[in-house]
Amino acid sequence: MKRLLITGAAGGLGTALRSRLAPLAETIRLSDKTVLDDLSPSEEFVQCDLGDAAAVEALVQGCDGIVHFGGKSIEGPWSVINNANIQGVINLYEAARKQGKPRIVYASSVHAVGFYPQDQVIDNTAYPRPDGLYGISKVFGEAVAHAYHDKFGQETAIVRIGSCFEEPRNHRMLSTWMSFDDFAAMITRIFDVPKLGCPILYGMSDNTAKFWDNSNVDWLGWKPQDDSERYRAKIDAAMPKPAPDAADVLWQGGLFCTDDIHEEE
Repeated sequence: MKRLLITGAAGGLGTALRSRLAPLAETIRLSDKTVLDDLSPSEEFVQCDLGDAAAVEALVQGCDGIVHFGGKSIEGPWSVINNANIQGVINLYEAARKQGKPRIVYASSVHAVGFYPQDQVIDNTAYPRPDGLYGISKVFGEAVAHAYHDKFGQETAIVRIGSCFEEPRNHRMLSTWMSFDDFAAMITRIFDVPKLGCPILYGMSDNTAKFWDNSNVDWLGWKPQDDSERYRAKIDAAMPKPAPDAADVLWQGGLFCTDDIHEEE
């Protein structure tokens, strides 16, 4: 590609993946509300509020692909989620539609299906069961992606991200963890395949423990290499296992299925 746009570039995923995605394009356009000034020669930065339609249209101009990490990434007040994750998604897809329909990676979340029990393995045909306002906003984004594909031919890979960190941080994440390298490899395949459509993928590494099934998207050719199991002993030593009736054990969305606001996927 000539230019790849990464929204939410100042966040955790943007920070971890921008260098890993650099080989995909001659120029990486980074965008966030927070200014980034540590740019490499192949990077450029455009400050943008996703709720500003005109600014988003200018942001998308000249881009051959979009990795959409931008938006509110945890549970929070609806006013914030609405601007970033609802209006922001509409603005992004309208801008893409007007400007050649560059392929999009849409960062959805486990919290779109958070109220499925952990003892039930689900695939990408599972009906959404969001676990809060954040999860609802991700279901909305998935619906926008499908509608723009069916109506306008806009291709999107919807990635229901589990827990994408350097390593899993608790027992639940042994099932939901995705390494940065595996995510970068997934995104590379998304932009490599000749025809994408609008598939849903679960963002997880090749974990021994899992409650998601990606077999319906084997055609993508993505084969994750990492396994959270190597961290199990470290997590067991660092913290007690949660009680059998704890939300972190019962529900795929974990603590998001309670009344509290949480900062981790």
